[in-house]
Amino acid sequence: MRIALIQVLASVVAVLVVVAVARRGIVGPVADLARAAEMAGRGAAFEPLAECGPRELRIMTAAFNRMQERSRAFVADRTRMLAAISHDLRTPIASLWLRAEMVEDGELRDAMVRTISDMKRMVDATLAFARDDALSQDSGPLDLAEMVRALADDHVVLGQDVTVASPADLPFHGRRMALRRALDNLVENAVRYGDRARITLERGGDGICILVDDDGPGIPDDRIEEMFAPFARLEGSRNADTGGTGLGLTIARSAIRAHGGDVALVNRAGGGLRVCPAS
Repeated sequence: MRIALIQVLASVVAVLVVVAVARRGIVGPVADLARAAEMAGRGAAFEPLAECGPRELRIMTAAFNRMQERSRAFVADRTRMLAAISHDLRTPIASLWLRAEMVEDGELRDAMVRTISDMKRMVDATLAFARDDALSQDSGPLDLAEMVRALADDHVVLGQDVTVASPADLPFHGRRMALRRALDNLVENAVRYGDRARITLERGGDGICILVDDDGPGIPDDRIEEMFAPFARLEGSRNADTGGTGLGLTIARSAIRAHGGDVALVNRAGGGLRVCPAS
């Protein structure tokens, strides 16, 4: 009886060991694949995954590695293409500018120069948006509260009404240039359309909550999502002094999503617009 019990226990232990080894061989690679997919969704760089585990898992990992390699090659090709477009477009624009300056009719000359200037500004903004420099910048530790206070000081020096309410420090790991560009775009929009910007930083759960409030007229509810599309603007003209280029919110959302967050616009009950994390 004792021998039989020992045999049963030995069999159970052997089965448990086999299950644990098999589980480790499957769960580990699957967890690595999940983490890599999350990093890829944020635009972070990482080494190709080791192709291990059962045959089906190895096939899936190999396919994921090939997809990432093709994605990186596509981004590199697009960056080179945009560099060529930048050179090719700026040359004829400069030529047009020089020719416009030679027009004798002052009113016509000024109108042509304004149009060419707007064209140049839109081309530069489009290229800056598409260059993907935010994705190529290495992530690193930074103090988000300090960065936002410095950003606000830069706007205050220009005579703009920008205030910050935040803890003394907010450690964060991310791309400083991309985050500053995103927040700068949000603050510029608040000042341009809402007279002032009130920035609030809070620790919330596992992340950080950033709010940007203004005192403007807000945005019609049925057009809020439209405002995140490239070149979408409530103001109908193409005058950058009154309506901007229409890329600020697009760039901001792209950078924030690359850091695992999201952004939304909400009309506040007391008036004005709030930029906040998307629910």
